[in-house]
Amino acid sequence: MTERKGKNLILLGAPGSGKGTQAAKLTGLLGIPSVSTGDIFRENIARGTALGKEAKAYMDRGELVPDAIVIAIALERIDEADCREGFLLDGFPRTTEQADALERHLTAAGRAIDRVFLMDVPTEELVRRISGRRVCKDCGASYHVTNIPPAREGFCDLCGGALRKRGDDEEETVRNRIEVYNANTAPLVAYYDEKKLLSRINGMTTGPDVVFEEIRKALRA
Repeated sequence: MTERKGKNLILLGAPGSGKGTQAAKLTGLLGIPSVSTGDIFRENIARGTALGKEAKAYMDRGELVPDAIVIAIALERIDEADCREGFLLDGFPRTTEQADALERHLTAAGRAIDRVFLMDVPTEELVRRISGRRVCKDCGASYHVTNIPPAREGFCDLCGGALRKRGDDEEETVRNRIEVYNANTAPLVAYYDEKKLLSRINGMTTGPDVVFEEIRKALRA
């Protein structure tokens, strides 16, 4: 059985869970756009839209953008022509209030979320993955101390530049990011689990292709 086109999907996952890799594979397989709230904010701000200006005002003050603005921007995006045959949401919804608004909007349009995928990876593995990342200070090439080590420790294979760890990849910072993510996402996981839409994907299996095959099985279920 092949995957049906035109699916409306949500992908949840903590930093380091491999969500970005799987999002690219899913959109490529199904021919649907990936809708990232981060990208939407940046685009609206760049275009100088009313919503973009309002969101930027909060961001410039270091405040969280209110649900009402996040919802308005996200729903406007999924109403665009390229989302009519399906979409993959990444970064939205982040709260049950946003999830309720999304459901009401889709129901009014005769649409619905087909499946929600949760990239399930233990905290210690997430910390290992993120804190082991290294980036070349000159060309920006990425490495990992165990997964993708350079030929010469501490130096880039491509340009010979020194490798460095980003500040937000320090272990204490990583643990805090994951803690915040888990606290914010737990109610959302329960929300979609109760609706029988949630598929937990084992992000610990060997290699992204094996993880993706698990996602494909869930799609066909």
